[in-house]
Amino acid sequence: MKKFINSVDELVQDSIAGLVTAHEDLLSLNETPLFVCRRTPKQSRVALVSGGGSGHEPLHAGYVGFGMLDAACPGEVFTAPTPDQIVAAAERVEAGQGVLMIVKNYAGDSSSFQVASEMLELECATVLVNDDVAVEHSTHTTGRRGVAGTLIVEKMIGAAAEAGANLYECKSLGGRVNANTASMGVALTSCTVPEADAPTFAIDAGEMEVGVGIHGEPGRYRRPLMPADDIVALLLEPILKDLGLAAGSAVLLHVNGFGGTPLIELNLLNGIATRRLRAQGLQVKRWLVGNHTTSLEMAGASLTLTALDDELTALWDATVTTPSLRW
Repeated sequence: MKKFINSVDELVQDSIAGLVTAHEDLLSLNETPLFVCRRTPKQSRVALVSGGGSGHEPLHAGYVGFGMLDAACPGEVFTAPTPDQIVAAAERVEAGQGVLMIVKNYAGDSSSFQVASEMLELECATVLVNDDVAVEHSTHTTGRRGVAGTLIVEKMIGAAAEAGANLYECKSLGGRVNANTASMGVALTSCTVPEADAPTFAIDAGEMEVGVGIHGEPGRYRRPLMPADDIVALLLEPILKDLGLAAGSAVLLHVNGFGGTPLIELNLLNGIATRRLRAQGLQVKRWLVGNHTTSLEMAGASLTLTALDDELTALWDATVTTPSLRW
């Protein structure tokens, strides 16, 4: 696999430095230990800290800024950040109202954030994101994985924190958003981590992997490639079963690319999913389409639904200014 790279050991550091260079009005870089934080700190508000393995860009560093995260801690590719990164970031951005950690449900991430919370001498709490309906258990997680729904959780908590919600109001909100969110993904190709000589798994040209994670993990099962209409139906079925939405319910639809799928295809999936959801009596009120929680250069996509009420809709609509999400 050809990649733009100088050194595997310096890839993450160099990439984060490049992100900050392009957004110096929003971001500050801490080189050792590595983290990204807001250039203009919050005042008297709950601070939000997230992070995880690199290779999922723009998650998480791309969502540092007004209305979302205060700091993000990037680990090596598909590897959790270390507790010292998280502690240093939390201490930098804490603004007198405690720190809320937003954590994807993977064993490494959960462990690092747990250790960091025990090391910190300040008030902190955690929201665990586990929106992936593809698995209940895997070697990488305890229970369901945190995937593209993480962005939804970060956005809504970010809006609440910006508006002055306290630490435990933000934690409760995060739990509610997570419980109202479900995701399912499909891959057409695997990905190749920078230090590897081959893709993480082999898949034939006429096949697709259903229920993949965001670290190149194989999915629930493999089957022949299907038309887009059938793929959308396949992904929506377990999502709708999980959420159990009543007819007339309002939802946010997030069509997420895994890094190697062009927007022409993601927009097509969005149109199909919207029509199918409306045919089933649901009101699609908000949309987000694009490569937001990626898996390096994997070709594939995931669908995420979040059940909305008036409060969650207002939090989604609230002003946000980050490198990768702004309105």
